[in-house]
Amino acid sequence: MSIQRITLDHGSGGLASRDLVEQVFLKYFNNEFLSMMDDSAVLPPINSTIAMTTDSYVVDPIFFPGGDIGSLAVHGTINDLCMQGATPLYIAAGLILEEGFPLEDLERIANSMGKAALKAGVKIVAGDTKVVPRGHADKIFINTSGIGIIPEGLDVGAYNARPGDLILINGPIADHGVTILTKREGLDFEGNLFSDSAPLNLLVSQVLKASSEIHVLRDPTRGGIASALNEIAQESRVGIELFEEQIPVRKEVQSACEILGLDPLYIANEGKAIIFLAEKEADNILKILRKNEHGREAAIIGRVTESNPGSVILKTRVGGTRIVTMLTGEQLPRIC
Repeated sequence: MSIQRITLDHGSGGLASRDLVEQVFLKYFNNEFLSMMDDSAVLPPINSTIAMTTDSYVVDPIFFPGGDIGSLAVHGTINDLCMQGATPLYIAAGLILEEGFPLEDLERIANSMGKAALKAGVKIVAGDTKVVPRGHADKIFINTSGIGIIPEGLDVGAYNARPGDLILINGPIADHGVTILTKREGLDFEGNLFSDSAPLNLLVSQVLKASSEIHVLRDPTRGGIASALNEIAQESRVGIELFEEQIPVRKEVQSACEILGLDPLYIANEGKAIIFLAEKEADNILKILRKNEHGREAAIIGRVTESNPGSVILKTRVGGTRIVTMLTGEQLPRIC
């Protein structure tokens, strides 16, 4: 392709738009639905309960250790479906591009999206591209919608936590938020910081197949595990005890949080699942999680109680307790 940067003509719907679709998006997303180049994807019948989600991605910077805005958009859409117990099938993507955006960067992002979808076994079946004048957007924004199917009888909604449940997480918290913040601000900390952005559909599928006693699934993205757990406590009208000593946090992430005055409990994650399940199932599910590449550091981080309904109580390392509330305000803007 002779052009080096995106122009307003690429959003006009004419020849330049078609060239962009054919030479970039079809190159990386190609499948039997998208290749038809129609105004919508015509998909086969689905005889099942359908889960659908939509999200927008405006992360800054658009490239970061562990991923980029493209893979993040695919992973985030997949994980939103997974947290309903759904098997993700299809994604539609809309891209808002700023005039002058480098074509090389767009290809890199499209390539990343295509690889992320392929690895997760989903198809990007429809899309749209718009171009706005220089200065009216910041490089690139991506909106996605996703569709998946839920097995009959499965219910893992936030209202389903039960006293006695244990709470598991599949690995260390706060990696994504701290990585984005330090990369954005040009901060340099000892150790390697990288996003945990990852698709969790295989991990969740393995867990659900292994146990019928999975009661709640939730991905603690914006607002971190503190906000996610508060939402579940309120929806289920139960209390939650968190065990600070058992919450996994990477040493370099903990150090960065201490220097920046941040609490890891409130920082976004993009490849983590919180799992509420019957206590008798915990050991087996931990073994399954730890065999998965995205669950090697899985841990039990808390339990559900009848006391203090609607509240999250942290049992600290020194033996005390404190109330963990939901995040107030915007701690880290443009984190996803």
